[in-house]
Amino acid sequence: MQVEELGPTWWHSPDGWHAGQPPARDDADVLWVRVASREEVPAVAERLGLPTDVVRSIGAHGAGRHGRPHVQHLSGGVYLTAPTTSYRESTADVLTGEVTCLVLGGVVLTAEAGPAGCLDQVAELLATPQPAPDRLTAGVLSALLAALVATASDVEARLSEAVEAVEETVFAGERTNPVEAIYALKREIAEARRGLVPLGAELADLVTDPDGRDAGDAWARKLVTAVDRLDRRLDAHDELLAALLSSHLALVSIRQGDDVRRISAWAAIVAVPTLVASVYGMNFHHMPELGWVGGYPAALGVMAGLSVLLHRLFTRSGWL
Repeated sequence: MQVEELGPTWWHSPDGWHAGQPPARDDADVLWVRVASREEVPAVAERLGLPTDVVRSIGAHGAGRHGRPHVQHLSGGVYLTAPTTSYRESTADVLTGEVTCLVLGGVVLTAEAGPAGCLDQVAELLATPQPAPDRLTAGVLSALLAALVATASDVEARLSEAVEAVEETVFAGERTNPVEAIYALKREIAEARRGLVPLGAELADLVTDPDGRDAGDAWARKLVTAVDRLDRRLDAHDELLAALLSSHLALVSIRQGDDVRRISAWAAIVAVPTLVASVYGMNFHHMPELGWVGGYPAALGVMAGLSVLLHRLFTRSGWL
């Protein structure tokens, strides 16, 4: 059987990683095969001669667990499923997927669902020497988890830019309504955290062996720290959005108060000439002012003077 028939293949030897099928199975201390889907992992593992009982137990345990993170320590290996996150620029959405990894008997089987492209990043990382590869897979597992954290970090950076844009909109002084954008961003941050927080839990399980002792892999502890830092940043973005929503509502309340004062001031200015005109509109015969030669221009002057006076008073008080 040709190993490459099962999927894209890489193999590791003392001089590094190589793409394609190894000349002989013994020439590779670690063999990495990318499988099309998670459901095919148990079948491919059996075709590669891995222990049937272990493979079948993994297949049964993994059934029906889509979207749920899991780490299972095996004798000389590990089986994990981890969520992936990516950011779609066109719709400003956070997309989630899943990656599966089985490490057993010097063989690494991986499968990915979703648009994150973590396995492509793993292949790129293996093409260059890693500073601290994991001891179990000669770098595949550590590169995979580093790619997961890198994609999550990229999502956090894009969300940070979106939060900054919303902040500028809120305090731009324009009469816009950013409430929908704020709630949309909070939803995307929650989606990113749903993919990131379980990853932190999985990494913590990988740091310790089945007996609860420290496995001693510095790369895993560094990634745990990076995930915790990303989670704190996402939490800070979420809190900032909540503060921006409160600030927007406060600004709306202030603007409404200003509008009410402005309308009241103009209503008072208009009411004065209306009052004078309404008095002279009363058709009574005994009104001394009706016989004055200068009554009409005097009435107009009084109305204009009172309106100007009120306008100055309201402007000075800040109502206009």
